[in-house]
Amino acid sequence: MNITNELYNVILDRQKEPQEGSYTNYLLDAGTEKIAKKVGEEAVETAIAAAKGSKSDVIAEIADVEYHLLVLMVHMGITLEDVEKELRGRRS
Repeated sequence: MNITNELYNVILDRQKEPQEGSYTNYLLDAGTEKIAKKVGEEAVETAIAAAKGSKSDVIAEIADVEYHLLVLMVHMGITLEDVEKELRGRRS
């Protein structure tokens, strides 16, 4: 299993069995608007890091974007397979 699948499953687990003090649960409880804002914030930070040319900062920001996207996906009932299917459809 790759880290994206692993993290997705951790987020699913937090949704099913919330843990006190969990940032993931904070986001899931806050709802779509809060999660979407975090996705946007992290995407902007990624773009800024890229414009500055710092590869390590871009990598860290991409990880933040991916995490927040996965939280959004779980919150909205979107699976990794749903996204994979969309991407595969775009290849043809």
